[in-house]
Amino acid sequence: MFERFSRGYYLGRLYVEPSADGSPAMCREQHELVNRQLYTDGEGIERTDRPLVVKLGTRHLAVEGDETVPADTLAVPEDVLAEVDVANPPTLQEVLLAKADRARQLLSMTGTAF
Repeated sequence: MFERFSRGYYLGRLYVEPSADGSPAMCREQHELVNRQLYTDGEGIERTDRPLVVKLGTRHLAVEGDETVPADTLAVPEDVLAEVDVANPPTLQEVLLAKADRARQLLSMTGTAF
């Protein structure tokens, strides 16, 4: 779903659509899988419910898992859709996923624990 892009990000393509509850979310199963593959080191028991930090256009979003969001889809608030010029959702878009170190840094700036 995501491949290496730079020192700080992975690159992926997801369908972007409006969020039903106004919170950034993606398929819970995929969220946990990506969390396990990219945000843990494989040693012992680790959390797989950390928010994934996704960059869509110029916005960074702390994305949670949600069982109501379809696979390969990123649900975002309506105002974000307008800000990043997503027309006629659901629309396939390139998104960046922050690597663990970058995600930790970005979340610390918002006061969110990683």
